[in-house]
Amino acid sequence: MSVNDEFTLYDLKVEVVANRGRMMCHERIGDYFEVKSGTIFMPEGQGFPLYAMAALLPLLPAKQRPTHPNDWMTTDSDIACPDVHCGAVFRISRTTMRTLRHSEESGEQLPASEAQP
Repeated sequence: MSVNDEFTLYDLKVEVVANRGRMMCHERIGDYFEVKSGTIFMPEGQGFPLYAMAALLPLLPAKQRPTHPNDWMTTDSDIACPDVHCGAVFRISRTTMRTLRHSEESGEQLPASEAQP
């Protein structure tokens, strides 16, 4: 019996989309990074503010996963900069859906009761 250990995640784009005041963290509208599987990619020569990144990171794994249509994680995509003096707004957008395999992403074996035939 072969085991289907596939699961899906969304790739994400996190972009600076608005300025509601002074950009204290030196980001610029249009700056972005992408999340593909478990890796963050940035355009060559572009950085991203450390404290904004730290605030966004906990949201990314949840945004990668399929969620119920009524879940706020499905509908809400704009995040304010965590610096109260900064006016940056970041948007987390789901892009493509990627199929991954548990056996390629984890060192743990799936319990036999959870494996799909």
